[in-house]
Amino acid sequence: MIKSNKLKIFNDPIYGFIGIPNALIFNLIAEPYFQRLRRISQMGLSYLVYPGAHHTRFQHAIGSMYLMQQAIQVLRFKSIEITKEEEDGLLCAILLHDIGHGPFSHAMEHSIVEGVNHEHISLLFMEALNKKYKGKLSTAIAIFKGQYPKKFLNQLVSSQLDMDRMDYLKRDSFYTGVAEGNINSERLLTMLNVLNGELVIEEKGIYSIEKFLMARRFMYWQVYLHKTGLVAEQLLIKILQRAKELLATGETIEFNGALKFFMENKVPKEAFTQDKLDLFAQLDDVDILAAIKNWQNHSDFVLSRLCRMIIERRLLYIKLKNKPINEAKLKKHFLNFKNQHQLTDEETAYFVFSGEIQNQAYNSKSQNINILRGNGRITDVAKASDQQYLKTLSKTVTKYYMCYPKVSV
Repeated sequence: MIKSNKLKIFNDPIYGFIGIPNALIFNLIAEPYFQRLRRISQMGLSYLVYPGAHHTRFQHAIGSMYLMQQAIQVLRFKSIEITKEEEDGLLCAILLHDIGHGPFSHAMEHSIVEGVNHEHISLLFMEALNKKYKGKLSTAIAIFKGQYPKKFLNQLVSSQLDMDRMDYLKRDSFYTGVAEGNINSERLLTMLNVLNGELVIEEKGIYSIEKFLMARRFMYWQVYLHKTGLVAEQLLIKILQRAKELLATGETIEFNGALKFFMENKVPKEAFTQDKLDLFAQLDDVDILAAIKNWQNHSDFVLSRLCRMIIERRLLYIKLKNKPINEAKLKKHFLNFKNQHQLTDEETAYFVFSGEIQNQAYNSKSQNINILRGNGRITDVAKASDQQYLKTLSKTVTKYYMCYPKVSV
């Protein structure tokens, strides 16, 4: 284990200088498991829509840790007890909360490792590091799992107003240039408090919470669920799906060792042992991009065409609607492309397909955001606000999409 008294400072474009608080955090950041996050994009293929969106999970993790430092300072100033052990637990938990993300973050979740989400893999990484650091991450793991006795500590790491969301909204807004997503994280942190063991926001902060929830809504529909980013992610998923299908039929597909293993083998949760975890830790965006560049020259029409679409940014046409897709129109596009290229139904389905997306900006039924009134009472933010749209934000919005090739594809 590396031991260092040389606690470095990061110069972050969002918050300025971020200091590393102690040797444990310094050593965790230096771990290869964590350094890998420098090669995992925060926003998948969103850079195909917003050219500046090339920031990484590494930057997000450091930023989230900085916000946690600020939150701890605010709560201690308000006489909320947070021990040194709990402080370390909070900082380690938020630093490592996304360590289990695979290449291109959410875009490829369940594509490389089927049925195992990034939270579970993050927990496996944390448990492996806990062994190495002789139990120093035990509190962090309890907080990460939401099992620590002090509920507000768990909420700082995972809730509808956690440090993760505060950082990614501000950071993603900055790198995409979507000003509507910017939030006043300093004001939100200043208004944090604890009542009956749970996280609350003081009444003066209600307008900042309203802005926060609206920013979240704007970012989802303008950025995270942007239709061009959506179709790019679908193509990425379908590329791996096709490569696996070809492998199963005995076709030769070239890729590196770690990617090859996960493409050829299904690894369920219970089989995700230390050796599989170490293999997964070798995967990053570079492996996927290298494979796609290579596969664009493959003899299979479907695989090569899908890969060229990503590399050349000649994506499928996508229509996004508020009502279900017209099946007759979808079938028309399906048959046109099938007959044009003499494909089977299974092959055509890689290019012509439909689906749906959902978003709920605020879930008032679970982990709600509570406002602490001046009289000491607690009220849900949707009820405390005089803005009717907050109640609307609690509703799940569903949109439907249809993808098909442009004439020139």
